[in-house]
Amino acid sequence: MTNPDIHTSKGRLVQQAEAMIPTPWGNFNMVAFAEKESDWMPHLALVHESMDPAKPVLVRIHSECITGDLFGSKRCDCGEQLAEALSLAAEHGGMVLYLRQEGRGIGIINKLKAYNLQDKGLNTIDANLHLGLEIDARQYDIAIDMLKALGIRQINLLTNNPEKIEAFENAEVEVLSRVPLIIKPKKENFEYLKTKQDEMGHLFKL
Repeated sequence: MTNPDIHTSKGRLVQQAEAMIPTPWGNFNMVAFAEKESDWMPHLALVHESMDPAKPVLVRIHSECITGDLFGSKRCDCGEQLAEALSLAAEHGGMVLYLRQEGRGIGIINKLKAYNLQDKGLNTIDANLHLGLEIDARQYDIAIDMLKALGIRQINLLTNNPEKIEAFENAEVEVLSRVPLIIKPKKENFEYLKTKQDEMGHLFKL
């Protein structure tokens, strides 16, 4: 792959490094995008070895969730969504974009504070508002620019989140279809998922 500069609303990103990573789901080329080489939290593209940029590509935009992705927390479905997305990307020659936007963009410290409020009865929306934070502070322009840098112009977007679909309106990358990513709820995350469905408009039915 080339090493292009990417100019975004958040600054100047550069494709800093890449390497092939063998995973339980298959071989993925991991590409790190950051403003400088010393950035210890770059955005990552995991590109399956069979991905063909000349064809529509199955893409998952996944925001970092250290509690779910790394430690298997049952409070959310993030870890299971990531695993399923990697499995589908391997099956269809797709990719996963891993954005460093922990806790819907509020960071791990505020996320833990929000968890404490949720344990007292607030839902995910009200907990963020109580802390004076946005309900969802994530941005997806970087994901679009990463796709462009990787030569992707048409995608099938693996998501339940309507805001991710809306982010591609008037973008140079075209969304041909939405592919649902449904994870069976657990008792520990049922209310979390219900809030996403009922109050945030996520496209699934419990």
